Formats: sequence, C-alpha cells, structure tokens
Amino acid sequence: MELLKHSKLSLRVFTNSPRIKKMARALGISCRRILRQVMHMGRRFESSDASQGNGNPCADEAKILKGLIIGVHDPVDNPNLEPPKFTKTGQEYNEKTAGRLEQILKRSGPIPALGQVRTFYGLDHDFNAVAVVGLGKECVGYDDVEEREERKEAIRVAAAVGSRALQKMHYQRVFLESFGHAESAAEGAALGVWVYQELKNPDRRITVPQLELYKDCDFTGWHIGLEKAAAQNLARQFCDTPANLMTPTIFAQNAVEVLCKSGINVEVKVQGWAETQKMGAFLSVAKGSCEPPIFLEISYYGAAYDERPVVLVGKGVTFDSGGLCLKSPSKMLRMRGDVAGAACVVATARAMAHLQLPINIRGLIPLCENMPGCLAIKPGDVVTAMNGKQILVENTDCEGRLMLADALYYSQNFWPRFVVDVGSMTNDARRSMGSAATAVFTNSDALWEQIRMAGVHTGDRLWRFPLWDYYNRQMTSSRSVDLKNVGAGPGGGACKTAAFLRHFVPCGEWMHLDNFGVMYSNGIDESYLREGMSGRPTRTLVEFISQLACSPCP
Repeated sequence: MELLKHSKLSLRVFTNSPRIKKMARALGISCRRILRQVMHMGRRFESSDASQGNGNPCADEAKILKGLIIGVHDPVDNPNLEPPKFTKTGQEYNEKTAGRLEQILKRSGPIPALGQVRTFYGLDHDFNAVAVVGLGKECVGYDDVEEREERKEAIRVAAAVGSRALQKMHYQRVFLESFGHAESAAEGAALGVWVYQELKNPDRRITVPQLELYKDCDFTGWHIGLEKAAAQNLARQFCDTPANLMTPTIFAQNAVEVLCKSGINVEVKVQGWAETQKMGAFLSVAKGSCEPPIFLEISYYGAAYDERPVVLVGKGVTFDSGGLCLKSPSKMLRMRGDVAGAACVVATARAMAHLQLPINIRGLIPLCENMPGCLAIKPGDVVTAMNGKQILVENTDCEGRLMLADALYYSQNFWPRFVVDVGSMTNDARRSMGSAATAVFTNSDALWEQIRMAGVHTGDRLWRFPLWDYYNRQMTSSRSVDLKNVGAGPGGGACKTAAFLRHFVPCGEWMHLDNFGVMYSNGIDESYLREGMSGRPTRTLVEFISQLACSPCP
C-alpha cells in the first residue's frame, strides 16, 4: 500500500496490469477508480488498527514510565571504605547491573540516610529510573521507649519517600521491593503517593502511580498493606472534602455507595426516627443548621449472625462552627475534619469486608452540623439524653460528647462484645501530645493492651489517659441536673469528656479514642503523609480488629 501511494512506477504497473484491466472491463469502471477504492480501504484498515492498538502491541507499554525502588542501610563504620549495605533484593539488582549501581551510588555522595532518596537513570532496559532509599540502621526492632516497631516504620518512610520521588517525575508504574516486610512497604507507598485533588483541574493533577511488588512472594502481606492504606486514604478523602460538599446527606450517600459495593448493609435513619428514639442530646446539636441530621447504622457480618458484634461509634460533625459559642476563623478553617471519627468507622468497616475477616461489626454514626442558626442550642439550656439523664449545656462548642452520648446508649440494642467510640473531641488531646498519638480512655486493661500492640505494629501510636472518679465528680457537680457538658475545674478537658461519655455506656467493656490531636498532618512529622487531614487512627483500628478476629470470643 505504501508503494501504491508513493511510487509513480507502481501506479503505472498497477493500471497496466492485465489482470486489473480484465477486472475493470468486467465491472465497467476504470483502472484508476479501482486504485482509489483499494487505497481508501487501506486507509480505513490502517485507522482501525491504530484505534484498536493492533498496529504495535508493545507501543503503549514502551511509553509507560516504570521505576524501581530499592533500599540501602546505613554503613556501620566508614561509608567511604565500606561497600553499600543493600538489601537482598538491592544486592541482586546491583549484580544484574554488573556493579554499576554500587559504583554510581558511591560517586553520588554519602549513602542516603533514613528518609533520603537518590535517583539514577539508564541502569538497565527494564526500568527508566531506579530510586535508592535509605532504611537507616540494619538491626532495629521494637523500641520499648518509642513503643513502636522501628524497622516497620523505617520501611514505611523509605517506601513513601521513594514512591513520591518517582511520582514527581510522572512515573505511571512503580515497583517496590519489600524491604523485608511487604505489608509495611505497601502501606508507606500507598499513603505517600495519595493526595486529595478531586476538585483540581484534571490537567494539573499529580499522577498517582500503580504500585507493584518487585521480586517477592509475600503477596498476602502486600495486599493487606494496600487495604489498610486504602482505608486510611478513604478516611482522608472524607475529611479533606470541603464542608459544603460533605454535608450529612452527602456523607450518607457516599457511605452507602462505598460500603454497599463491599457487601455491607447500611441503614440511613432520618430526624423523625431519632425523635422516636428520644435522642434529645444528638438532636439538640443539629437544631442550629438547615441541614437535616442523619443517623447511619452499618452492619458487616463476617461470622455467624448470632455472634455478638463489635460496635464502632463515630462522631460525624461535618462542620463545627462552635454553634453560638463561635470559634475564631482560624480555628474554623480545619473544622471540615471534625467528621474524622465517622470517616474512620466507614473506612474500617470497608477494610473488614475487603479483608473478609470473620467478625461481626456494627457501626453507629450520628451526622449533623454544629451551626449558630436561629434555633441553635444556647449556653444554659438543658437537654434530655436517650437514657433520660438531664444535661446542662455550658458550652455549645462541646457538642461531640452530646452526639456520642445517645449513640453509645443506643448501642446496647445489639448486645455488643464491646464498644469503641472515636471522634475529634477536645483540643486538650493536641495540647498534651501534639500529633504523636491518639488519646485512649478505657475501662478494660485487656482492650488497652490489644490496641496498644496494634499501634506498635502500625506505627500509629496511642496513649492511655485516666478514667479517675476525680473527673466524674467534676461532671456531676451540679445540684439541678445530672450532668454538665463541660464540668467544673480548670483543664482536663479530654479526661472530663471521657468521664461524661461513661455515663451512657451500656454494661461491658468500652474504649474511647480522642483523635483531635492526630486529625491533621503537617506533612513533616509523618513522612508518609502529605499536609492535610490524616485519617488516623484508621490503620490501627483495622489492625486491632484483625487481631480480635483471630482470637476466641470471651
């Protein structure tokens, strides 16, 4: 066909061919017309092949930028004299390049320390670039002072830093070695490359690469790590979405869409239902907003239907203005993230379904906005909770405990194995520990030890605070009502909140997580999280419940 289009000699040969002349006489048309039709059909077939990718099957694959991430440990003595301490996979790749990787790494400067990365190009034909990341010291493990697995944390940091370095260069596929623990590598990489950019121009969005495990057989650990990271990223997406695009109704719609696809049942209960249940504390918070309140009930059955469920309760304030006790503009700026507790519960439930854990989960999520509308609750008002207790509202900005009070009492209907509630409750949690750990209050030493160990493995730590009667007396000091929502005495806001919630917990084991301190990430303290809402402690909740699924019921 190319000869017919580009050679005059070929045109003469074609039109003077006896067979072509015979065909033209039989059809009653000229030879040149036959030529034009043949050329037209050829163009159609060429365009069809191009549209279907049949012209060159390897062309698209060749255009994809692929990168590899391998690790190197800190040298023990003199870095200039010792060869780089590659991981096992890194050493194999160095041998594949006939030692070129080691040579070029030495020439480029000191060996990368933990959190540092160095990128090289053109070492072999399989990868466009190879990122060498520092893993820190080789022989590290559990640190009883830091209360976490330092080796796993180093792997997360290295995987995130390497993946993000290749992501900046718009690489579509990133291959990672396991660094000795595939689950942690998957967590770090998937958390590191994620960024909230739903509202950005598609042409200016950052490329999110496809992550793949390189030369390792631990695909189960890799899959678990990706699921944990995906759960935390889902919570980040819920929290980072602007409040006008994540109202209680929209949150419920998104939760239904996400969870029902995973085989989880979601019941959306409206204001009329909450009124019939006499949830006066929850409804009092919602009165100041024109957005109607919603109560979500999530059900995941991974075990027998008659097995007692673990009940997760999440605070779902989609925006917290403080009500009539209005926050300052600077403090309101991040209050779209006050839905963090609800987001953690939704994300944890989806991870349970994807991991197919043999355990039953009930999620209870009260959703509303805390706004200073004309019907808003006022300081000095008294509201009646579902269990009949009268609560004096001293500060309308302390609304989270009012919402969780009714949800906690409602959880008794499911005969729970135990109850865990999570929410961004008090600024005291941030003042006391910054973003280092989630504050935990519990009446069960066994539950505390289990969730503490979960935090050790995930690197997303927790710290236990007291449930002393000292704080309970401050919440019940009024002579006219049963409880106050702030309490007497200075300070201790996080402890007083837990003392308040304890009055609404049904009999049995209970744990309260205050994640206000870890709600937001500055992009520095946690190397594998960009600046924005963190989604913590979702991975720790997933790990905690996963451990329970492997233990017998009490």
